[in-house]
This record gives sequence, C-alpha cells and structure tokens, in this order.
Amino acid sequence: MIATGNSHANRILQVNHAGEHGAVHIYAGQILVARLTAPAMLTELREFKAHEEKHRALFAAALQRRSCRPCHSVFLCAAGGFVLGAVTALFGRRAIAATTVAVERVVLRHLQSQISTLANQDAEAVEVITAIVAEEQMHHDQSATHLEKSSMCSKSLQAAVSGATEMVIWTGMRV
Repeated sequence: MIATGNSHANRILQVNHAGEHGAVHIYAGQILVARLTAPAMLTELREFKAHEEKHRALFAAALQRRSCRPCHSVFLCAAGGFVLGAVTALFGRRAIAATTVAVERVVLRHLQSQISTLANQDAEAVEVITAIVAEEQMHHDQSATHLEKSSMCSKSLQAAVSGATEMVIWTGMRV
C-alpha cells in the first residue's frame, strides 16, 4: 500500500485519528465509572463520546482515501484513554471535567498549529482538521463550567493530564 498526499500531513492525520480513538475510550471509561460517581454527567459524556466517534470516523476516512495505515500508537491511545477516563471518573464530576478541559486545551492548541502549518500544503487535511475544532472547543468550554472554582487538586490533575496528552502526541508523531 503506497500512501498518497503530503507525508507530514499524513502523519498528522494518523496521530489525530489515534488521538480521537483515545478520546472515545476516555469517555467510555468515564461513562462506566460515572454511573456511580457522577450520574448527572452521563448525558453530556455520551454526547461528547458520540462527537469523538464522528471525529475518529472523519480521520479514518481521510486515511483510507490516502491509503495510509492507522498510527502505531492507536491501541496504546485506546488503553491509556480508557484507564485515564475510568481513574479520573472515580474522583467525580470535577475530575471528569478537569480531564476534558486539560485534554481539549492541548488538542485545540495542536489543531490550530496543524491548520497553520498545513494551510498552503494540504487543503484536504486542513478541511478534515478544521471540521472538528468547534466541537472540541465546545467540549472544553462546557466542561470548564463544571469547574466553578479551580482547586489545587484540579490544577494538579490538569497539569498531569496535559503533560500526558502532550507526551502521547509527541510519541505518536515519532513511532
């Protein structure tokens, strides 16, 4: 199978697909545990998971059109995402929201950078990336409303989750 398109854009799309796969599993883990710790959030979590499934499908279709295989980190993203979602959901509504805010903050920064980088190189890649930005921003903003006051625990969790998200993206771009 010979990949078509810009190789850097292909790599970005592969990593974004793996990231969306991880996000689906973060929400799956949160939904599983939130039944006990934050049942009022289940509707929102299911909605966010549906968005991430749609995003994953957009990236999968782009990879298929380009004859690209998924990123090697896709299964690691799924396993890590599920564990992250389940563990943070053990701590309730604020931890769930802090996790989403942290992940989406990093993701949005990367998406904006990708759009800028690829603007004059690969219109299709930019179109696919741009298609998810509004929903990712909505996930961030809506989750932030659950964090009325930012506690030291919330800030620490966000820092850890942001760092882990950066590391997953960095690793994905290199494996």
